[in-house]
Amino acid sequence: MYTLTRDDIEQAARQVYQVMPATAQYAWPLLAERLGCTVWVKHENHTPTGAFKVRGGITFMHWLKREHPGVKGIVTATRGNHGQSLALAASALGLRALIVVPEGNSVEKNNAMRGFGGEVVEYGRDFDEAREQAARLAQAQDLYLVPPFHTELVKGVSTYALELFTAAPDLDTVYVPIGCGSGICAVIAARDALGLKTQVVGVVSTEAAAAKLSFETGNLCETPSANTFADGLAVRKPIPEAFAIYAAGAARIVAVNDGQIAEAMRVYYTDTHNLAEGAGAAALAALIQERGVMEGKKVGVILSGGNVDRAVYVRVIG
Repeated sequence: MYTLTRDDIEQAARQVYQVMPATAQYAWPLLAERLGCTVWVKHENHTPTGAFKVRGGITFMHWLKREHPGVKGIVTATRGNHGQSLALAASALGLRALIVVPEGNSVEKNNAMRGFGGEVVEYGRDFDEAREQAARLAQAQDLYLVPPFHTELVKGVSTYALELFTAAPDLDTVYVPIGCGSGICAVIAARDALGLKTQVVGVVSTEAAAAKLSFETGNLCETPSANTFADGLAVRKPIPEAFAIYAAGAARIVAVNDGQIAEAMRVYYTDTHNLAEGAGAAALAALIQERGVMEGKKVGVILSGGNVDRAVYVRVIG
């Protein structure tokens, strides 16, 4: 089983903090009033790319330069946040970043990836098809294929969990959205490194529930589609290495539908005046769903990103 020590995470934090400061975590009073429990929000919507993934991009690129010094560039597949993270980190080290997104991907996320220095290619009907194309391009163009899940990505992402647990070490439960799994695996790794008893609860979309189905059956399950507007959750099959970690380390996995996610986005705006994208609001949606069992407890929710297209947000907020 893959484990991190506190030293590993602190070393990763030193690399991350060369590029960005730690993000805030606040116990918002209106959320507490609404939900009957203390709610600590971890604000990964406040990173330089607007999402948590930038942390893993930074540590991964340090590792890549060290282990593969001759590398010319990288290629990866994404719905947006992973791609922005790698474009920023690769550009900082003078490497080419080729990013494959599914057709019809978020226009604003595509623009952001280009803004951070990435080249964006649209291919396939969903993330899983884009991922297959990225693998072909890696071969054809002699680029390093960055997987959606890797121990170095988890190491970087675990720095947000270290920040949260340092600020609020006595959390009963933390809710974390699951896409490819680096977020939940990082929270589990940090909790274990610090020797805490906090329960970690994964959150998926009802329309992309492969991680939940896999968790409950003990076998990797795939769904035929992943049609949710929360694009960070839109994954049809779990990454096996990630699944091994959260199958062992999570307390449970909760599914929320698009309506509940949209409501959580509105609640974030009303109670904290923060912008959350769909996947970013999923953890709060799960807490709202489970508010009865969380009453009186201290709970953390990961606001994993705020990169939502304006047209989508207008529809949700209206």
